[in-house]
Amino acid sequence: MDRYLVFGHPVRHSKSPFIHTLFARQTQQELEYGLAEPAVDEFAQALRTFFDQGGKGCNVTVPFKEQAFTLVDCLSPRAKRAGAVNTIKLTDDGVLLGDNTDGAGLVADLKSHGVTLADSRILLLGAGGAARGALAPLLAELPSELVIANRTHTKAQQLAAEFCDLGPVTAQTYEQLAGPFDLVINSTSASLQGELPPLAPALIHTDIAIYDMMYGASDTAFISWAKQHGARQTMDGLGMLVEQAAEAFTVWRGIRPGTKQVLRELKRNLGVI
Repeated sequence: MDRYLVFGHPVRHSKSPFIHTLFARQTQQELEYGLAEPAVDEFAQALRTFFDQGGKGCNVTVPFKEQAFTLVDCLSPRAKRAGAVNTIKLTDDGVLLGDNTDGAGLVADLKSHGVTLADSRILLLGAGGAARGALAPLLAELPSELVIANRTHTKAQQLAAEFCDLGPVTAQTYEQLAGPFDLVINSTSASLQGELPPLAPALIHTDIAIYDMMYGASDTAFISWAKQHGARQTMDGLGMLVEQAAEAFTVWRGIRPGTKQVLRELKRNLGVI
């Protein structure tokens, strides 16, 4: 039976085995999917051992995505742009292909919620790996403007300069931000600590769409804050998790699984519904 893993540290909380088991059942694919939590300095060896022992593919999560970028034999165009790898496939000719499905998963989830990206004004909070992975897919949807805001402004400037060839992307400080924005995406990890990015409440209005890449059994701190200030459409990153997994499954197996039922089952598993 074909073997797949997700590498991370920590990773025991991961829902990837649950998701990919449902995908396999749905598409009648015979595979098993497990967890691997090597020490931070042992990831490279663990990855090599997995494939030497017959592994077919893996997902890679925090803190190994940038390291995986350097360990594969070749990169997809979107992985090159992201500077990080979250999906690895062993090809038929023995090559380790590194891909990044995070941005595609984000865009797919936004569209599933009816969010219009073309000609929209988008605010992206954060300038780390999550933001980097999202930029190219978001710009491919032809927004009128994409503004990056980050606590360390120079990081936002560097990111905007790197992606400016793909579309109208700029960097602003939190103090410089002026609305209206159609969509705000929080790619920071602030919600994991129950914290908030320093966004002015005046930027929130009733017609804005709010997206937090973090998720949980209840609203994240950022979503709760946005609702308190009048946002009517709010989304967390659970759908992105499922959509990026579906993209990875397609890379591995050549068949696209459906996501709606799997997302419902995941929400039930988490106690969200």
